Amino acid sequence: MTVTTFSELELDECLLEALQSKGFTRPTAIQAAAIPPALEGRDVLGSAPTGTGKTAAYLLPVLQHLIDFPRKKSGPPRILILTPTRELAVQVAEHARELAANTHLDIATITGGVAYMNHAEVFSENQDIVVATTGRLMQYIKEENFDCRAVETLILDEADRMLELGFAQDIEHIAGETRWRKQTMLFSATLEGDAIKDFAERLLEDPAEVSATPSTRERKKIHQWYYRADNFEHKLELLKHLLKQDDTTRTIVFVRKRERVHELADQLRSAGINNCYLEGEMAQVKRTEGIKRLTEGRVNVLIATDVAARGIDIPDVSHVINFDMPRSGDIYLHRIGRTGRAGRKGIAISLVEAHDYLLLMKIGRYVEEPLKARVISELRPTTRPPNEKMTGKPSKKVLAKREEKKKAEKEKPRVKNRHRDAKNIGKRRKPSGSTDTSAKEE
Repeated sequence: MTVTTFSELELDECLLEALQSKGFTRPTAIQAAAIPPALEGRDVLGSAPTGTGKTAAYLLPVLQHLIDFPRKKSGPPRILILTPTRELAVQVAEHARELAANTHLDIATITGGVAYMNHAEVFSENQDIVVATTGRLMQYIKEENFDCRAVETLILDEADRMLELGFAQDIEHIAGETRWRKQTMLFSATLEGDAIKDFAERLLEDPAEVSATPSTRERKKIHQWYYRADNFEHKLELLKHLLKQDDTTRTIVFVRKRERVHELADQLRSAGINNCYLEGEMAQVKRTEGIKRLTEGRVNVLIATDVAARGIDIPDVSHVINFDMPRSGDIYLHRIGRTGRAGRKGIAISLVEAHDYLLLMKIGRYVEEPLKARVISELRPTTRPPNEKMTGKPSKKVLAKREEKKKAEKEKPRVKNRHRDAKNIGKRRKPSGSTDTSAKEE
């Protein structure tokens, strides 16, 4: 049965009201696939990039479980959600509070960058759901300040990212500490690669496998194209031009390295374009302040690396600009998923130098939709577009030559190849004068 509305999922009225107040009536593909088996108490292995609604896909079933089976007296957390970054932990907890607005459930976060005293209430008071980052939670488990024995469901969000950051051992330790749990859910942007598969096998029992890459209908909401750039300076001019357009109301500019973040931030500031930035080595207070400045509209441009931007959810992003091309189709989808969220339209623009063309073609194949080139008349590239070798697209001259070759082959008289003529080709010849003693007549 295909689920088309949340009411079909037999969720409690208070959850349906919370969904309605947020303007959600139809479940996304990952929600429709993950919620039914999760409500049955099954383990779930989910593949879903950011922007597909995966947070609600695991929050709604656990909230429903807590409503169906209320505890008789207060105690330690029953639901434990692990995330790779502090920002994601804060967002997930906020999302949980919104969905649980009409209930009496308590939700708390445990993250690094926060003083121990601020977490004291998590240990002393009743908590139903705790969203935590792995490092800080491990510290509290080792100090015996966090009681895992009441955990009924363990959820790993962005598990692929946690493995990248080297948290595999810590997560397995936490899984051991919560061994009395009844359910485990693991969500990852992709399930490709042995590492994530082995990891899932160790933690999950007979899981329901669900996946939802953004549907073509979802992706159609994001208009994608690219501009050719001659070099870094030309690319910078294109970026400045794009950021000064009226429809560019809130933009995330992606770069590959953090050195480039600072360089670009300075260049744009000199051009009168205010911006904030995110990079992996920033202190938590500065990261939070940067995101706040963008969401409050004090600046319209955020420059970020993929590492820094993983898991942040900024509303109403009108444009995503790839100043540096991403290394893979996965990362590309993750980046462009920052715009066109919650049913809105969005624009994703890539700035492409000659050395980026192979990546561009690879991404086009990955998203099953070749990106179209556009030109800004006053900033036209002076270099020629790449040849067939770079794009994989044959030129007219090459196509004509291929046609000629086909014609010539058709007109050639056919020669029958006999086996006896071909069988000795390539064999080693015996030295002259030698005699073969191996095949004497008997």
